[in-house]
Amino acid sequence: MTDTPNPNGPLHGLRVVEMGQLIAGPFCGQLLGDMGAEIVKIEPPGKGDPMREWGQGDKPAWWRVIGRNKYSVEVNLRTEEGQQLARDLIAEADVLVENFRPGALEKWGLDPLKLREANPGLIVARMSGYGQTGPYADRPGFGLIGEGFGGLRGITGEPDRMPSRVGISIGDTLAASYGAMGILAALHHRDKTGEGQIIDVALYESVLQVMESYVADYSTSGFMRTRTGAILPKIAPSNVYPCKDGEFLIGGNQDPIFKRLCDAMGRPDLATDVRYATHLARGEHQAELDGIISDWTRTLSVAELETLLLEHSVPSGKIYTAADMVTDPHYAAREAIVTVDDPELGPVKMQNTFPKFSATPGSIRKHAPRSVGEDTADILERWLGRPA
Repeated sequence: MTDTPNPNGPLHGLRVVEMGQLIAGPFCGQLLGDMGAEIVKIEPPGKGDPMREWGQGDKPAWWRVIGRNKYSVEVNLRTEEGQQLARDLIAEADVLVENFRPGALEKWGLDPLKLREANPGLIVARMSGYGQTGPYADRPGFGLIGEGFGGLRGITGEPDRMPSRVGISIGDTLAASYGAMGILAALHHRDKTGEGQIIDVALYESVLQVMESYVADYSTSGFMRTRTGAILPKIAPSNVYPCKDGEFLIGGNQDPIFKRLCDAMGRPDLATDVRYATHLARGEHQAELDGIISDWTRTLSVAELETLLLEHSVPSGKIYTAADMVTDPHYAAREAIVTVDDPELGPVKMQNTFPKFSATPGSIRKHAPRSVGEDTADILERWLGRPA
């Protein structure tokens, strides 16, 4: 658990029922819980959310992150009794988060429109691969499918290879983040009107939203972005460069910064060379310029290069691993990584809550539930005033 001056985050007092599983819905719940909301996670009998078993290493710890600040209530949504219990809990909630396939809630007697009849202020965030409407709405869609349909997979990786994965489940987490953003906007609307609403979050549209000018470029000039690996085409120098003992990132594409980079290289002549003197010229001679810089960086260690470029105020940095993060003084100073004492795994280092609030900081107040339904009795008594 983390210590904060005020353990009540900005969403303290907000009640959320989370009915999702895997990543999109649960990560949205994690974000809201980190900011102080009380998250009641409805889990099916048995193994519960599959995220309990996901992760890497000898002791998978993903559940400890995505399940934190949540209360587990065991509910069988395939029975009338379970469906009624879910309706009772939702009637006491401010927000419902779900990421089942479209139509699942309706099949279980949990149509959001009817839920809002009983609870007019209810905000329902629905996350799915293709959204709740349209010809593809019924298709199954995980995060990777949304990444492909939204365009991201097609431009990720090296140009001479198959499209690559970003390295995390970015489609799911983008949808969760937009879902949380939508919930906060809907809460503002409810504060003014008293009315809740339904938020339709499609994974592919969440990806599409961060695709910059991808569609606009095609629309105006027919230009189609393709996979370009580590470089940003026509923006130079901006790349990963080899050192004696590793790789290093350098972003020296603005004219004043490029001049400082040239000084650091001991090559002030490059800054006035017509091939590199301007942004457009550097873009046209990108590969050639990267070759010159790479020949220089190969003569230095990562530490030597980092020191030199910091002295010349050139944006640059190492490519961090988890091992780097847990020992870095800046991470420590900002408490970006915290240690949570887990009853089963012992001390677990994980990312802290974000963003930072000056008056109502978020916090990790509760361990991820160790067993399915372990909080059922507590929640039924506190929310519904009845025994489990």
